[in-house]
Amino acid sequence: MKLKEKYSKEILPALQKDLGIKNVNAVPKITKVIVNAGLGSAYTSGIKDFTEFAENFKAITGQSPIIRKSKKAISNFKLREGLPNGVMVTLRGAKMYDFLDKLINIVFPRIRDFRGISKKSFDGRGNYSVGIKEHTVFPEINPDDLNKIHGLQICVNTNAGNDKDALALLTALGFPFKKK
Repeated sequence: MKLKEKYSKEILPALQKDLGIKNVNAVPKITKVIVNAGLGSAYTSGIKDFTEFAENFKAITGQSPIIRKSKKAISNFKLREGLPNGVMVTLRGAKMYDFLDKLINIVFPRIRDFRGISKKSFDGRGNYSVGIKEHTVFPEINPDDLNKIHGLQICVNTNAGNDKDALALLTALGFPFKKK
């Protein structure tokens, strides 16, 4: 069963009952997922062409990324104004649920020495952030064809007003949080 169907048929009624919410529309749900990677270390190591990063992001997320450029120069980071320093993708709708399904069921189990994700990464408003050190854990990436391995930051935005409701939502979706 796909994650979106599972959410609408099983998780939504259970969350409504557990959280004591009368209106179905007030039950927490995921609004968007932002996948981001910084390219600063790649730029300082001499890589000038970021098409490989963009193609990797497209393979991982199923959507073309935006190459972010620096807004101001910072000499300590060897950063000049207008230079590319990151790629990002904002996922919504069906692609978002497909990405989360892949993240929960395929990527997290493939991470070496994985014992669960931390419950401390909530921001106080119900949004959750997680970082992945190597993007090679995604099944679409062939490690033999890469020039440089980079990390990813994934931010899951929810419409839950607090961290407790967001934790209940993400736990019900199957996020593997650390046990105490």
